[in-house]
Amino acid sequence: VVGLLVVAALAVLLARWLVGVGAVENFLADYPGTYDLPESAPTGIPAWLGWQHFFNVFLMVLMIRSGLRVRLEKRPSAYWTPRWNSKGKISLELWFHQSLDLLWLVNGVVFVVLLFATGHWMRIVPTSWDVFPNAVSAALQYLSLDWPTESGWTNYNGLQQLAYFATVFVAAPLAVLSGVRMSGLWPKDAGRLNKLYPVEWARAVHFPVMLYFVAFIIGHVAMVLATGALRNLNHMYAAQDAVSWTGFWIFAGSLVVIVAAWVAARPLVLAPIAGLFGRVSAR
Repeated sequence: VVGLLVVAALAVLLARWLVGVGAVENFLADYPGTYDLPESAPTGIPAWLGWQHFFNVFLMVLMIRSGLRVRLEKRPSAYWTPRWNSKGKISLELWFHQSLDLLWLVNGVVFVVLLFATGHWMRIVPTSWDVFPNAVSAALQYLSLDWPTESGWTNYNGLQQLAYFATVFVAAPLAVLSGVRMSGLWPKDAGRLNKLYPVEWARAVHFPVMLYFVAFIIGHVAMVLATGALRNLNHMYAAQDAVSWTGFWIFAGSLVVIVAAWVAARPLVLAPIAGLFGRVSAR
């Protein structure tokens, strides 16, 4: 911890020195952190995006929890066998994880469809090469603690846009492709297909992608709270650009739901639900 604090302090000092150099000052003036979006880009954050955001967080938290339990469990407390395949027995925790994966995938498909149908894709997909120098500018401003002006209601800065793009269109597909390869959905007898995409490749990708999501969530929440918590929470949970407690209380309620689901996600609760879709057994 001490080492990380020292590195962070040195990074801040270096950034503060850099932003005072003439050439860097000119660079920051030319690239303030954001660039103009196309004229057709929508303004604001609609209610459907707030709901998608909640479902995504809800499912991802439980997916991370169940995925770690699958990775660490040595002797499953129960097993689940699908009705259509008596040989496809898996642990109850793995059934829960894969069920969450499917729900997350459905939620993601709905999100992407709505994103492109409403034009909101322009907010997270770069539409100009200026995104890169603006991302560097935003990073320097964050590191120097002289943070760029937040205008998330109308436009994300370059660093935010690249982070959201990487999460939605790179990390999420990697999680899906590696997860499908490791799941029972993948055909086990497809010899040539298995050679083209070995399961070892999927395992090498799946866990690091999960770590990326954990890091992204921690960083994302920290920045939301540090750069104007009430306004940011109103953006995402109340679909309004205002400084009030509405978004905060909706956010707090969503946390209660997530914690309740976290506590309830145990064999005593999961077994009856899993039994609706297959057979649950102790062995």
